[in-house]
Amino acid sequence: MDVKLPHLGEGADSGIVVGLLVKEGETIQKEQTVIELENEKAVAPIPSPASGVVTQIRVKEGDKISVGQVILVLQESGKPAAVESPEPVSAAVPAATPQPMAPPAPPTAISLSAVPAYEPVLTGVPPAAAPSVRKIARELGIDLARIKGSERGGRIVMTDLRDYIQYLQAMAFQVKQTVDVGAAVPAKPVAESIDFTQWGPVHSEKVTPIRRTIAKKMVESWTTLPHVTQYDESDITDLMVLRKKYKEAYQEKGAGLTLTPFILKALAAILKKHPIFNSSWDEVKEEIIYKDYYHIGIAVDTEAGLLVPVLRDVDKKSLLELSIELEELAEKARNRKVSLEEMKGGTFTLSNQGGIGGGAFTPIINKPEVAILGIAKGALKPRVRNKKVESRLVLPLSLSYDHRVIDGANAARFITDLVLALESFTEKDVELAK
Repeated sequence: MDVKLPHLGEGADSGIVVGLLVKEGETIQKEQTVIELENEKAVAPIPSPASGVVTQIRVKEGDKISVGQVILVLQESGKPAAVESPEPVSAAVPAATPQPMAPPAPPTAISLSAVPAYEPVLTGVPPAAAPSVRKIARELGIDLARIKGSERGGRIVMTDLRDYIQYLQAMAFQVKQTVDVGAAVPAKPVAESIDFTQWGPVHSEKVTPIRRTIAKKMVESWTTLPHVTQYDESDITDLMVLRKKYKEAYQEKGAGLTLTPFILKALAAILKKHPIFNSSWDEVKEEIIYKDYYHIGIAVDTEAGLLVPVLRDVDKKSLLELSIELEELAEKARNRKVSLEEMKGGTFTLSNQGGIGGGAFTPIINKPEVAILGIAKGALKPRVRNKKVESRLVLPLSLSYDHRVIDGANAARFITDLVLALESFTEKDVELAK
């Protein structure tokens, strides 16, 4: 049987092979991982659907593969080996000869009346098409399952692909014409490739799927959400004294008591007090969706890039539970073992750069969330207490929020309450149950 790449989840249809865990001639078991696939922000194990002997491997490390592509050929246990034969070509359907694609007409010359009426259909069955057609469609990011072939048996030829591209172009132009352009929208500048070797030696590296995903998400968030950042500082001198006092007790329980669990505990309480920060804007229905659960994304710096696994039900967990789960989740992220599912469903994000250094910064909102909290490195600063100037450990806070949903006054109240919460921890909040 052909073992094919299964459906990877919503919006994911391809990935890069980063680990090949079997070899030809090897006997494998059902559900045994055969390859590791890097997709979006995670490395996913791909299991075998059956037990048997690997007779042929069709991929190698570094290959980009798509859903439905054959990974390997498996001789199932208890079944006779099949002799592989070339795919028959019907005499009634001659092999399609690659045809040069005509350059698309300028958008202003296209209208829906200029192309055939078209209704894309999804049959759930991979369509028949020549390799040349598949290659062009793959390079253009077009799903052939949405094209109805004009040849016998629904086979898709180059003409069908060209007609579909013209259809999409006409639809895009029509939508553009119907948009209210009360204010002129500047066109996106055309990307330009620069030859940097003219000034000196260079070197380059391939952009990984993770880095491409990060870039895409950041650009989308920054260009579609009106960002505003509210800054403040919290005096965490007393909090760090508590942390130092109970650090060993937590270590005996297998937990590292860092500053982050304290922040998570405070955040859960403040999000309940200010539920607008735990919401999302539904752009289709134009509604604000308030979430009655508190799943906080934790930005983790890894060699592959920034990953944001989600710590769920933060409001229901003790400081000890948060410390243990936070450490486990961060370790999984650094080892690229965190799954896509573990990075979904967040309601708010925390980005703590204090361990690296630097001052206050402007974090970008993790869409579809409406706010993110940035934590920088604490520093000793002079503070007036009881009419005396003292040296205190001060933590910079940066709260970025979606101004469509949240007003400045709300942000000021939120960060003021958060500062107070961080400065109000007591021994009762930290001590472990006996």
